[in-house]
Amino acid sequence: MNILVTGANGQLGREMQIVSRHSQDHYIFTDVIDGYQKLDITRLDDIRLCVKDNHINCIVNCAAWTNVDAAETAGEIVRQLNAQAPEYLAVAMKEVNGLLVHISTDYVFGSELYNEPCKETQKGTPTGVYGQTKLLGEQLVEATGVEYLIIRTAWLYSEYGKNFLKTMLELMSSRTQLKVVFDQIGTPTYAGDLARAIYEIIENRKFTNHSGIYHYSNEGVCSWYDFAKVIASIANNTTCLIAPCHTNEFPSPVKRPAYSVLDKTKIKNTFGISIPYWMDSLKVCMDRLLNE
Repeated sequence: MNILVTGANGQLGREMQIVSRHSQDHYIFTDVIDGYQKLDITRLDDIRLCVKDNHINCIVNCAAWTNVDAAETAGEIVRQLNAQAPEYLAVAMKEVNGLLVHISTDYVFGSELYNEPCKETQKGTPTGVYGQTKLLGEQLVEATGVEYLIIRTAWLYSEYGKNFLKTMLELMSSRTQLKVVFDQIGTPTYAGDLARAIYEIIENRKFTNHSGIYHYSNEGVCSWYDFAKVIASIANNTTCLIAPCHTNEFPSPVKRPAYSVLDKTKIKNTFGISIPYWMDSLKVCMDRLLNE
């Protein structure tokens, strides 16, 4: 099986490179930066040519515009990357009877207050351009009739790129006090765990006749404040005081989901996936990061 991974230099793309090293399948990693096979996913003809030349059977789309605040003013490029590109990838896979694995986000929720984990069937209520375009991307993929797995995730972090974990470690080492919001609740997700789940679904060929939307994050629940406190504890940082604060103390152009814990029952039952607890995965990631 020939598998194309887009957005290969991002957090999830980098982790996909690691988990796929011993696969009998053939993985091709693309991005728009040097060091990877180049592919512009906003151009349908380019995707079709890449699929044809490499005999692609499956695309894992890790590419997206992910800067939530900047999406409000970035213009058409956000819609192109988050909605149009997934549709084009789906069209290309539909034409060869292939599979599209598309990564989405908890930001498809947000304008309504929830107090129980969000299910896949829950109506999308995005509050900003990022969430709106990601939800539109899901809808456009589904409309093509392609075999697809849309996997919504949340609070992604890893050893790579820019993320909350790496930002906190940097700030804790240079400041004596930090304020972190305690009124946004969700679950941190280690990109390595998500990559492993995607890899196992593909490797075991469990996806047949299971097209649909799925939720994946690590197990457990916390606030960003709790997340930061655990990071400090694992890093043995006792010099930086971390204090809780309200979201409105950090004005933002986008209203973020106050509660976006994802219900993972469907993905666990459908594919037999075991999902690690968030603190356990954080320790694994930080051990790798701090001992590089």
